[in-house]
Amino acid sequence: MAIRIGVNAWVWQSPFTTAEHLDLVDKAAKMGFEVFEIGLEDPSHVDPAAFKKRLDANNLQLVVCGAFGPSRDLTHEDPKFRQESLDYIRAACEICERAGSKVLAGPMYSAVGKRRHVPPEQKKQEWDLAVQGLRKAATIADDHGVKLAIEPLNRFETDLINTAEQAERLIDDIGAKNVGFHLDSFHMNIEEKNSGAAIRRAGDRLFHFHACENDRGAPGAGVNIDWEGIAAAFKAVNYDGPAVIESFTPACKAIAAAAAVWRNFEPSQDRLASDGLANLKRILK
Repeated sequence: MAIRIGVNAWVWQSPFTTAEHLDLVDKAAKMGFEVFEIGLEDPSHVDPAAFKKRLDANNLQLVVCGAFGPSRDLTHEDPKFRQESLDYIRAACEICERAGSKVLAGPMYSAVGKRRHVPPEQKKQEWDLAVQGLRKAATIADDHGVKLAIEPLNRFETDLINTAEQAERLIDDIGAKNVGFHLDSFHMNIEEKNSGAAIRRAGDRLFHFHACENDRGAPGAGVNIDWEGIAAAFKAVNYDGPAVIESFTPACKAIAAAAAVWRNFEPSQDRLASDGLANLKRILK
């Protein structure tokens, strides 16, 4: 088992564009990361050919994580928003194929920030819409050789999928071999009784992992998250995919507001990345 440690460009910059921020690829490689991840806020921001050339020059694997704002919502009652979400997923999968990402990750079932009390009938309707939409998305992704990794979010960011158990039910209902789990230690710390058990539930359908401390600081810097249990679970399921540091800076206004980031978590963003890398090497390798 060889878990590859990565970093998301959101640690430093939002939005990431290949016209302005390819230097972050160089930075990540020089720091010792093996994987570079972007949050794809706008597909027009990314030139896949230029991106792949820089990634290849630095021997970095790419992962694309989707950004699902209010208009990218497969559970929306208005079909135009469901179609916008599918159009975005299609564009993201095209970038994945051309730039070299085998996985499109993220909470693609609904819009981030959509959290309400709704009656059971509406909840079922939204669930069914998510399943129908993600079946279509799975076909789109398969046409591009891409896997979809579904991410549960904590209760403050969605009311649909908060736990690995719920994600398992959704993935089973979708019924596509290229649809699996994207788990995140930050969200699991809030929602799961046992993070290791959540990883074991995902098993060989764990396609992606975000490694974040409970405060979104450098992973491994705190004591609240059971990193030893996470590492043991990775070994139990033979996980050999990426473990990517995802954090944010308050300077990235739109993402900071969506993730409720109001302060810096470490002395600098470089320290967050470098300390997190050192800690994850110790914990996971």
